[in-house]
Amino acid sequence: MYQAAVLTLSDKGSRGAREDLSGKKICDVLLEKGYNVVEYTVIPDEFELIKEKLIEFSDKNINLIITTGGTGFSKRDVTPEATTEVCEKMVPGISEAIRAYSMTITNRAMLSRGVSGIRKNSLIVNLPGSLKAVTESLDVFIDCVGHGIGVLVGEENECAR
Repeated sequence: MYQAAVLTLSDKGSRGAREDLSGKKICDVLLEKGYNVVEYTVIPDEFELIKEKLIEFSDKNINLIITTGGTGFSKRDVTPEATTEVCEKMVPGISEAIRAYSMTITNRAMLSRGVSGIRKNSLIVNLPGSLKAVTESLDVFIDCVGHGIGVLVGEENECAR
């Protein structure tokens, strides 16, 4: 069982002015898929705070860190930039697959700037902030990402199908 963390980026959510449905949905899906959710946090869209949390979670060897929010065009949307800054390697295929699938539903998917990357033994995946987009995005990658984490932490070998 891999450990997971959910980080919601929302100014309103961090003040209690909006319920975090997206973060809770991610937690529910992770638990359903067998992950041990050890962290769930809602913070404002602050670049340095986002970096601090991503570093904190990866330093705790949390294997899967999923963020929700902060991937759009707003001046306050800085999640991809903070994620890129802390990652040692980028994993563009996950975010590309999410956008490609989402484009079959809405052409606004091309406006999502989410990224995915690796820091230490942690895979970090940025998801949009809406509940609908989170649900669709999880459907794209959650069933295969466990293998990637297994390879990352040395518990599985890379294999071709």
